[in-house]
Amino acid sequence: MELKLTKPICFFDLETTGTNIATDRIVEIAILKVHPNGNKESRSWLVNPGVPIPAEASAIHGITDEKVAGEPTFKALANDIHQMIRGCDLAGFNSNRFDIPLLAEELLRAGVNFDMKNAVAVDVQTIFHKMEKRTLEAAYQFYCGKELRDAHSAVADTEATYEVLLSQLERYPELENDIKALSEFSSHKDTVDFAGFIQRDEHGVPVFSFGKHKGRLVTEVLQEEPGYFGWILNADFPLYTKKILTQIKLGTFSG
Repeated sequence: MELKLTKPICFFDLETTGTNIATDRIVEIAILKVHPNGNKESRSWLVNPGVPIPAEASAIHGITDEKVAGEPTFKALANDIHQMIRGCDLAGFNSNRFDIPLLAEELLRAGVNFDMKNAVAVDVQTIFHKMEKRTLEAAYQFYCGKELRDAHSAVADTEATYEVLLSQLERYPELENDIKALSEFSSHKDTVDFAGFIQRDEHGVPVFSFGKHKGRLVTEVLQEEPGYFGWILNADFPLYTKKILTQIKLGTFSG
């Protein structure tokens, strides 16, 4: 089984200081790039997050402050990482809800203007949960008949995610071997920003998905209550959410 690709797709996984998209940092990233001709290339980086790694996070992925003390910061790696994923679709395990939003935050924080306008994302976990409802280790055992060793190692998790997707395509004939179709199947909701604070209504128009203005048109709220825009920009929202909101306000949003 091979993926039917019209352009490269990057499977990737992050290990981080925590699970807060707006404030936590990457400590390891692994990328497996699969080309339409079947060729693959992979890279991984340990990252000095510039902040202490909580003990509870180290207990999961085994990466400590000492281990990354001499490693480059994400800002130093950002251009290399962006160059590898530029022009590619993205895929991962729980990537729509976590890895892509956090990667976007780190890239924007480093001054790289990252967006997904011309790319789609395939979340292998969502496909798995819709079909079987388990974890990555269970998915790897279920679909590939293998035990996932070194779980929570970015490299091992990335390779396993790629193998699981190939096995899912073999197991479920109703799954179309097409990246756009897989992206649509593995998406949770029609979100405008990665974190899901802004979604599209039934007409495809951006609406807020949270708070006192939940369900209301973003343009309507910004016109009636301009202070709400300022509050979001100064609050602890993801940078990508702020970027999209600014584009909507300025009338430059085309997503």
